[in-house]
Amino acid sequence: MSSAQAVTVANFEAEVLKSTTPVLVDFWAEWCGPCRAVGPIVDEIATEHAGKIKVVKLNTDEEAAIAMKYGIMSIPTLNVFVGGEVVKTIVGAKPKPALLKELAEYL
Repeated sequence: MSSAQAVTVANFEAEVLKSTTPVLVDFWAEWCGPCRAVGPIVDEIATEHAGKIKVVKLNTDEEAAIAMKYGIMSIPTLNVFVGGEVVKTIVGAKPKPALLKELAEYL
């Protein structure tokens, strides 16, 4: 079971846009090999940095409207939201040290 919460169009605004802490949104799909590779790393970050950053996952096949709104052209894409705005975008599967370096200012 993932330690990152799944978000949908129904709760995206409440969980991501109105969050008082930074939110890392993992845009992924079931069929995406690199998404499956980075998923456990994203889960570890969610567990290790709980309270500092909220980590959620958005299935782009099920929530295509949100993916299109944020211009997600390839997956996995990780977006960091602060105050309802995208402040960082990380595209592609990266090893944990590289992801932590990219996310350092939000952890």
